[in-house]
Amino acid sequence: MSMIDFYKYQGTGNDFVIIDNRNNQFNGDDVSLINHLCDRRFGIGGDGLMLLESHPELDFTMRYFNSDGREASMCGNGGRCIAAFAVHMNVVKSPESFSFMAVDGEHHATYNDGIVNLKMISVNDIKKADNYTFMNTGSPHHVCFINDVDDVNVVQEGKEIRYSELYAPDGTNVNFVQFDSENQIKVRTYERGVEDETFACGTGVVASAISAHLLKPEYTHFKVDVLGGKLEVTMKPNEIGFDDVWLKGPATFVFKGKIEI
Repeated sequence: MSMIDFYKYQGTGNDFVIIDNRNNQFNGDDVSLINHLCDRRFGIGGDGLMLLESHPELDFTMRYFNSDGREASMCGNGGRCIAAFAVHMNVVKSPESFSFMAVDGEHHATYNDGIVNLKMISVNDIKKADNYTFMNTGSPHHVCFINDVDDVNVVQEGKEIRYSELYAPDGTNVNFVQFDSENQIKVRTYERGVEDETFACGTGVVASAISAHLLKPEYTHFKVDVLGGKLEVTMKPNEIGFDDVWLKGPATFVFKGKIEI
């Protein structure tokens, strides 16, 4: 047994355990340990766990694990939180502009007074169906627009889509979206790996904003309400999709501690 330092951060209610693993003292292959640390009754509690590790050229590497303990695809709010953590730990050369490596590639970020603006991957392959869109914004997302997101059973309906034959065997995240005004949307998300509704999902918010643009192409800046607060997405359409996609919002330190592993 050994003691390890951990930090808790949240971005619009999406909460994460973060460990500075630049000395490689934490074993990211231990699925049961990560699952235990994310457990809200028997561990620290979180939607996921992240390791900040060294990178030979960029400021750092982000490794993200879902609360089930498995290393996962990109998490936008996690990316914003680990960016804030890196600034607070003096890992980056300048909070005004820094870069890190994640599972879906290199990301740029800026930090200013608790607000992180994170550049997401370009999105070029979008499936448009009659009643939904599907795309990968770092993680796979099914997006459907409905009249009232407050009236939907996110867990029940999200789970049905997540485990449907359409997305077998890996499944997908599911977003329910409504327009509040011209360029303001409201999003609720069922997250794969968490297997529940979360207070926010960064890659889901990005997918929802891109889907909103497809319906209202005059807007490339969307304000997004999620259960945990407010986010913003900007994008630049190109001939085949979207690039220069940015996710902006708060990333907040909650507490730190030590735990025996």
